Amino acid sequence: MRAESPIDLRLAPMAGVTNVPFRLIARECGAGLLTSEEIDARALVADNAQTLLLARHVPEEQPVALQLLGGDPDVLADAARRCEASGAAAVDLNMGCPVAKIVAKGQGAALMRDPLLAGVIFRTMRKAVSVPLTIKIRGGWDDHHVNAVDIARIAESEGVDGITVHPRTRAQQYTGRAPWDIIASVVDVVRVPVVGNGDVTSVADARAMRAATGCHAVMVGRAALGAPWIFRGVDVDRDERAAVIRRHAALIATHLPERVALIQLKKHLVWYSRGLAGAARVRTAIFQAPEARTVHELFWSIW
Repeated sequence: MRAESPIDLRLAPMAGVTNVPFRLIARECGAGLLTSEEIDARALVADNAQTLLLARHVPEEQPVALQLLGGDPDVLADAARRCEASGAAAVDLNMGCPVAKIVAKGQGAALMRDPLLAGVIFRTMRKAVSVPLTIKIRGGWDDHHVNAVDIARIAESEGVDGITVHPRTRAQQYTGRAPWDIIASVVDVVRVPVVGNGDVTSVADARAMRAATGCHAVMVGRAALGAPWIFRGVDVDRDERAAVIRRHAALIATHLPERVALIQLKKHLVWYSRGLAGAARVRTAIFQAPEARTVHELFWSIW
């Protein structure tokens, strides 16, 4: 029997999650290109301290793309230049965030409603940097405006180097089944690499997506929360999982300020606790714990 070809599995950008520690643990588990959580372009240009922390990356995680959020072409171009200067391997534009306060500013998925502005943004950002410029889009705004193919064509014509497609519309948020046929439709009309995203919870799902759509690579998001070993592509035993969790906790303590580190530790250990006997009992206690040591004791008491 012929061995299946390896699949390029990438970590999806997720707000409040895909920071340096999580990106590093994903890379150590086998993830391909990593992408930061969304970085507000205007705040980055203004040297906002919290935003600079979000944009931080380290040599061990390369190649890493920094994802920008915004709606002003010139501000996005300036922010893209800063990302390139910092050593980012690529710059990605967020056109998929469905959060109300984001789309109200004309950012994220709201850009799917304005192809003309999107084209100007692509052109302006493309001129600003020499590293690869990519975009992450949705299927469209709603069922009456499914325009991923149109946006993809514009992006390619303006020099965008790659397109990630999450095929649900903004109106769908994350509900219902992701219509993979929209990914296939984008693959059919552009020559640049297309990355598929949506409803991939295993390597088997990733292979099915690639077979169904012809996508170049597959991006994994929520399925990696509490299970970054998904990127290994093989079954991982309990001891190996424990080693990954301990390593992730150490990376959190090393790379994040103490207050942020405690919040991240609690969040991730709760995700790692899914399916464990007694998880529901300790979850509240973990979130209420005043220090990392107590958080660790609570988690490992049910492991």
